[in-house]
Amino acid sequence: MTATATPPELSRLTLGFVPLLDAALLVVAREGGFFAAQGLEVALSRENAWSTLRDKVAAGLLDGAQMLAPLPLAMSQGLGRAPCDTLAPLTLSRNGNALVLATPLSEASGAELGETARSSAAALGRWRRGQEADPRLRLAMVYPFSCQHYQLRDWLRLGELDPVADVELVVLPPPRMVEALETGIIDGFCAGEPWGSLAAHRGLGRLVATGAQLWPDQPEKVLGVTRSWARRYPATLAALLRALQAAAAWLEASPEHRHRTLGWLALPPYLDRAVAHLDALPLDAAPIHQRLTGRATLRPDPAAAERLVAPLEETLAHHGRHLDPATLAECYSPAHFDAALHP
Repeated sequence: MTATATPPELSRLTLGFVPLLDAALLVVAREGGFFAAQGLEVALSRENAWSTLRDKVAAGLLDGAQMLAPLPLAMSQGLGRAPCDTLAPLTLSRNGNALVLATPLSEASGAELGETARSSAAALGRWRRGQEADPRLRLAMVYPFSCQHYQLRDWLRLGELDPVADVELVVLPPPRMVEALETGIIDGFCAGEPWGSLAAHRGLGRLVATGAQLWPDQPEKVLGVTRSWARRYPATLAALLRALQAAAAWLEASPEHRHRTLGWLALPPYLDRAVAHLDALPLDAAPIHQRLTGRATLRPDPAAAERLVAPLEETLAHHGRHLDPATLAECYSPAHFDAALHP
């Protein structure tokens, strides 16, 4: 710890994660000793479903977790469960989502990755309107309150497809996407890496658009903690943030560090064989442009969170409610980040 840092109130923590590449900073901080350097012994708990992770954080079974960027706000607003005031004091990743169609559907429709997301969406729309039976496609996303869900709906609208009438949207945990595509349960999906590139590597699907095309530089995953936990353990939260910042700086420092990180992610407790098709950690690599490092990536930005307002407002309106601007600002405030990195 730095000489001016207050020792953490807790020495042992459990943080949740879902097996995705943007859990990398949590894994690096643990395996690389950055949590330990801050006086923290951290266990990482693999959760395969976002709803399970959400409920464990709310119940206090996890001290915090990797979360979908909209999840702290949805939890605070009581969407999907009882209200639980939740904060996102650090951004773990920006971009990172892949929109994939089953290979036969991509070939039949002509939908393929282009310079913009509109071209593939338009191709799928033309193909569907040309079918006599008007097939209702089944597409999967990872959680109702997720960038994947909202980006998938935006992409469909670019092709003049109605996300309700023209397709069936279903929820699947990220690790089930590739298997569901292989067995024909779904016709495509939107999920974070490495699941899109794994489907392409196995010849089961083709990448037709990316989250970076639809919502450039959008925060994708965040560190999430409840507000009550943050207030009770402020020095522990600061130590967590310093450790993750140090992990990001180390990851960015050299290609060798990125190679070692991929090796850690390939360990059975983390992503295991899901990353076996990757030769290197694709840090800001085309076409997905997933960003995991840099102060501009990690520091929360309430302005960037404003993109989440419209879809969440639509859900709240069904219940006669409106989004509280103060809650939005508190959820994604950089105050904890700035205090921890500048004691």
